[in-house]
Amino acid sequence: MDLVPALVAIVAAYLVGSLSFAVIVSRGFGLADPRSYGSHNPGATNVLRSGHRPAAIATLALDALKGYLPVLAVLIWGPRFGLGVGTAAAVGLAAFVGHLWPVLFRFQGGKGVATAAGVLFALNPLLGAATLASWAIIVYFFRYVSLASIVAALFAPFYQLLIWGADMMVLAIAVMSLLLVWRHEPNIRKLLAGTESRLGQKAAPPPAPPHPPHRHKHKHH
Repeated sequence: MDLVPALVAIVAAYLVGSLSFAVIVSRGFGLADPRSYGSHNPGATNVLRSGHRPAAIATLALDALKGYLPVLAVLIWGPRFGLGVGTAAAVGLAAFVGHLWPVLFRFQGGKGVATAAGVLFALNPLLGAATLASWAIIVYFFRYVSLASIVAALFAPFYQLLIWGADMMVLAIAVMSLLLVWRHEPNIRKLLAGTESRLGQKAAPPPAPPHPPHRHKHKHH
């Protein structure tokens, strides 16, 4: 592996991952900053709590693509620069870390579910499909996106290890999974307390700034 191209690819992936599309898309649609309401998490699920479904779908797709495309680029064009699957896995991890701690948005990032899914689908489409199926099953039965994300994250490295064997991807996937579960620590507390929001449940938007009191004109009789 050529170190310089690998470092360039990893840094580029981190910067792509740092694009907080929940904030960018919300601004584009004229919505409140998703970091100001609901779970305060800049992700598709919190954008959905605003009640604006197109914005949530756009956020989900773009967050997934920023994990998928950098990995795919390394897999397609990397070999000519001496970059293999190990670098692709490192690039995927870098994009994921960029989403969690985005340098372009004061390091206030999301939980990384969609970005991690994009990375998995690029590294191993069958693994991505198996992980997504696990996520969908939990969401269908329990309606908790956070619970589904945690379960799917825990299963992903074991799927890779048990079905496809130990390789360079397992370590990167395991690190992503542990970070994703760690970022869901507030959700785990809410799940245990029974106060976690279910899928589709709206959150109250931030209160509008108070208007100055109107001065009533008194009628002179």
